[in-house]
Amino acid sequence: MVSTTSERPDKFRIGRVFNDSFAVIGRNAVLCLGLAALFSGLPTLVFQLWALRQDPAFDPGTFGEQDLVFGYSSVAIGAGLASYILSLLLQASLVRATIEDLNGKQPSFGDSIAKAVSFLLPTFAIALLVGLGVGLGFMLFVVPGIMLALRWSVAVPALVQERLGVFGSMARSRDLTKGSRWALFGLFVILIVAAIAIELALGTATDLFGGTVGAVVDALATSVTSMVMSIAAAVSYVELRQVREGTGIDELAEIFA
Repeated sequence: MVSTTSERPDKFRIGRVFNDSFAVIGRNAVLCLGLAALFSGLPTLVFQLWALRQDPAFDPGTFGEQDLVFGYSSVAIGAGLASYILSLLLQASLVRATIEDLNGKQPSFGDSIAKAVSFLLPTFAIALLVGLGVGLGFMLFVVPGIMLALRWSVAVPALVQERLGVFGSMARSRDLTKGSRWALFGLFVILIVAAIAIELALGTATDLFGGTVGAVVDALATSVTSMVMSIAAAVSYVELRQVREGTGIDELAEIFA
């Protein structure tokens, strides 16, 4: 079942992106949650359980805070790097799965993971360049950083879908997002606020139960929010192509032929 209409939309619509994103998740719940658990939830849970064994007073909600970094420096750095790489694999694999679904096909674990692994190095390069650019932008009054983040927000989907290379994908994202960046800003603000609300709500459960239960809850929240953000970015890429070029899902799928 194809969730995106063949008729060219007049502009980028947040509601349509949300509808298509959750439709993709609904049709492929096991796949999406499985990829999120594999690349996000499980690594987070393993690290937190390790930290609990080292310090029973460890609070899963403090992951990434300064005291944890200094307290478990070598492991924290290694875990942070591994988590970063796995997050890139998650995004790329969900891009592939999302496009396959929107084309009316049945995405698979093997194919999604294989595509993600094959694009790991250029995905890492894009993430690094975008991170440096956005970071510098934030140092220069914040707003430039936000604009650069929006400008390159669909660079990874463009890379996976069109195989344009690192700089070509960043340029492609720039062109696709032109004229739709305020709408994209609204979309990602909603997603970020929702993610924060989920973290706060589940943080209460973490504080209440603590220990292993708190670690599991925090890992679950991380998996779900990472999954939704990655799929929304992929659906946004499809939406932007349809708005600017009238490109149908079937045309997108031909790239994989």
